[in-house]
Amino acid sequence: MFDTDVFVLGGGPSGLAAAIATRMAGFRVLLADAEQPPIEKACGEGLMPDSIAAAARLGINIVPSHGQPFRGIRFQGDTHCVESDFPNGVGVGVRRPVLQRLLIDRAQQLGIDFSWGQPVTAVQRETIRLGSNTLRARWIIGADGAQSRVRRWAGLQQFRRNTLRFGYRRHYRVVAPWSEYMEIHWGNGCQFYVTPVSSTQICVILMSRHSKQRIVEALRLFPMLEKRLQKCEATGTERGAIAATRQLRRVTSGNIALIGDASGTVDPITGEGMCLAFKQASALAAALTEGNLALYESAHARLSRLPRFMSDFMLLLDTSKTLRTRTLSSFESSPQLFSRLVAMHLGQLHPTRFFTTAAALGWRVATA
Repeated sequence: MFDTDVFVLGGGPSGLAAAIATRMAGFRVLLADAEQPPIEKACGEGLMPDSIAAAARLGINIVPSHGQPFRGIRFQGDTHCVESDFPNGVGVGVRRPVLQRLLIDRAQQLGIDFSWGQPVTAVQRETIRLGSNTLRARWIIGADGAQSRVRRWAGLQQFRRNTLRFGYRRHYRVVAPWSEYMEIHWGNGCQFYVTPVSSTQICVILMSRHSKQRIVEALRLFPMLEKRLQKCEATGTERGAIAATRQLRRVTSGNIALIGDASGTVDPITGEGMCLAFKQASALAAALTEGNLALYESAHARLSRLPRFMSDFMLLLDTSKTLRTRTLSSFESSPQLFSRLVAMHLGQLHPTRFFTTAAALGWRVATA
């Protein structure tokens, strides 16, 4: 009755992860995308240790030689700086095309079918209009990004929350990365985060609440970073994208499920988008194995809880210079508190320590 068990719309990392996970569960899988790989996107390219571990569970082995390793996270403010190593493992800065190639290779190894360069023009129940063909699939997965058409076709456009920021990315050629950390530079209403992606290249992302703010103009607000980048050569063009914080009321309808940015997003400042997609893919495959998308609905909500909490916390620092200064000062005077925050961010802190860390931070900020 069906041309395939699972049809995945979207050939980015989220769609490929969903295809891989469901194929590993024994389903026949067809993935389609109107574009040809590699599919570029203005996104951060740092993978945290938990992202690498989640990818490994899908058989995708990301190693330092695929990019540039970094040992932890550094917060840099106007007058305060604090850094912490990851409690376990290292992160790796990986260019988006390299990551997609790793995912495609794994999908091909598993025998997943592809339809590149073919637009999907309609989805209705089990029926998909792919190019000039009509297909039927038992399950349909929407992995077609923040402006998902599958989400609209399935009637899943109701949001609990929908706020926007704007992201801009550019790469710079360097003699060598100046830091072994992923850096977040804090300013008023915007941040830069800098990730080494090779021994001679860094990825620079501007996150801003202002749609017209661009990297060169914003750098004037960050004199230390601007001075460093003046010695570097910008490569390629500046890419921009809307960075939404979205929470959907539901991510499933009938035989349709959403994953990745199509299913809602946390602000990219957390750097956890890819980890979330990999974990969602595994949860979705488990739900399809049971034939019960309600299991995915509950797992999706659970997996999103910590990244959303961390996103909200970090964006608080974006709204107030006084709060930001007090928080960074507290971290600087108590580095172990920042280390626990990093462990909490990666889900490597026991719930009891989670709450005591939050309480200790609140007290220090209040009395700073």
